[in-house]
Amino acid sequence: MIAEHAYAVLTRDMPEHGLASGDVGVVIHIHRQSGKDEPIGYMLELFTVDGRSIGEVSVPADAVRAVNDNDRVQVRPVAAE
Repeated sequence: MIAEHAYAVLTRDMPEHGLASGDVGVVIHIHRQSGKDEPIGYMLELFTVDGRSIGEVSVPADAVRAVNDNDRVQVRPVAAE
């Protein structure tokens, strides 16, 4: 499980949200099924590299992983809306 306020990495593209595998967000809420401890999903807040919030998105638990010591940040330019 990924803790609230921890970084999480998308493990697959989510084009419906303009997100790509490898994008990083911060867990702001953990979705759980009633009576269960294991998460079914996470609410992430995503940011630009300079720290501006670009939105929040709910993702299934199997679409993210915790960051690890071997992860590196990479910039992915996105066209302006």
